[in-house]
Amino acid sequence: MQTLVMLALVGFGAQLIDGSLGMGYGVTSTSLMLALGLSPVLASATVHMAQVGTTLASGAAHARFGNVDWRVVWRVGVPGAIGAFAGATFLSRLTTEAAGPLMALLLFCLGIYVLARFTGRKVKVDRAARPLRSRFLAPLGLVAGFVDATGGGGWGPIGTPTLLASGRMDPRKVVGSIDTSEFLVALSASAGFLVGLGTAGIDFAWVLVLLAGGLVAAPIAAYLVRIVPPRMLGAAVGGMILLTNARTLLHAEALEAVLPYAWAVYALIVLVWIAALAYALRGHLTDRREAAEAALRGAAEEREGAHEAGPVAELVERR
Repeated sequence: MQTLVMLALVGFGAQLIDGSLGMGYGVTSTSLMLALGLSPVLASATVHMAQVGTTLASGAAHARFGNVDWRVVWRVGVPGAIGAFAGATFLSRLTTEAAGPLMALLLFCLGIYVLARFTGRKVKVDRAARPLRSRFLAPLGLVAGFVDATGGGGWGPIGTPTLLASGRMDPRKVVGSIDTSEFLVALSASAGFLVGLGTAGIDFAWVLVLLAGGLVAAPIAAYLVRIVPPRMLGAAVGGMILLTNARTLLHAEALEAVLPYAWAVYALIVLVWIAALAYALRGHLTDRREAAEAALRGAAEEREGAHEAGPVAELVERR
């Protein structure tokens, strides 16, 4: 019972992060489940099966509000599904001793990526750019899908920033298309785990509880995204992922020599985390100031336009 409650809290927390940032459900939930003592294979399998439901609901919502470019969904989602199936079957064949450090390493790298992504500069988007082609989307989907299944997450952290950085899509359609295509990735990864593990190794009660926690958190996340600065939340989540997976890496056989100095590694991560939070706060304040200045300039231009149009309107009225 205690494990089910913890899994519900994991699903709740992961969905709060994912709903606020547009990414992070798999990375966060898998990291927390590994910290609870679940094996890497079962953690990734449970997360992806729960994601079949959450991504279906998310994709339907995005489609309803016109946030989906279906051409991008198919061109990135189908290769992503192939990569996810390959990653799931590959992870299923690894022993727990080999899978643990591998997944921790992938999650640690994704944590660095998330930390850098939300503490760096804002991504500028040129909406007049040429549309994205399959020769760019297919390799992106294949790699992101494989990493997502093998590492327990990564589709959003890899796909969303890459499409944003390309400058060829409206940001809302980037998030909507990546979220919608993730349904294909989660479905394919789940099928891969069922082929590799069978149904005997998967506790479907865990899947339902994780899914339930995410569904409860979904409306709260929709409100949270309006009041919590994405930069701050992204930096906080990135640091948490680093700390959570550092422990597994330090206990790996290849890093046994570093284990006596684990306190120094943890201290370094904490210092980097604090610096990232401070930098993210400064970036958020700068963004807010620039937005306020832009609003003031817009209002001033409107007043000037109305002032110049006044005499013309008066002249027309006299005639």
